[in-house]
Amino acid sequence: MNTKNSWKCKYALGLIAVSFMLGLAFGMGFRVNLTASLPKGIYRLTDAIPGRGDLVTFCLESSNPFCGLAGERGYLPAGSCPSGLQSLLKRLAGVPGDYVEITPAGLALNGRPLPGTARPERDRLGRDLPPSLLKGGFIPDGMALVLSQEHPGSFDSRHFGLIPLASLQTAAPVWLWDGTEKP
Repeated sequence: MNTKNSWKCKYALGLIAVSFMLGLAFGMGFRVNLTASLPKGIYRLTDAIPGRGDLVTFCLESSNPFCGLAGERGYLPAGSCPSGLQSLLKRLAGVPGDYVEITPAGLALNGRPLPGTARPERDRLGRDLPPSLLKGGFIPDGMALVLSQEHPGSFDSRHFGLIPLASLQTAAPVWLWDGTEKP
């Protein structure tokens, strides 16, 4: 028996098995977050209607100018969204009727400051960021403000603006890298 070919065969079968398992997990609604925007870990999509404070996942629309930038600069890796990029995982911070104020210190929602939401002028590699698409005022019907207050450089509504509320799907943590398990 040729041990070199045996090793190649086992390796190929292992890759096929891992790919199958990952595809199955994805199809069952499991997602992995490896970014600093939210706790790293495994999340599962749910059928709950998104509400303020919920974790949500969504695809950035291809028509959004920041979608192209996200791909070009590597803010989002390749993924299953129609744009060819990975979906985002954020917290639903603002819903229709909420009032958004933009200040140098960050965002305020309905008159309450949101800590950790100052928009950086440059990305982590020192490249200038284009002007934000987020505008102050009332969030219109059908739109949502998504943020991560856990990381000051988060790629969220501070950059790409409001997103369609209908594009959001809730997500719940299953297991976080710190060992926390969630029901």
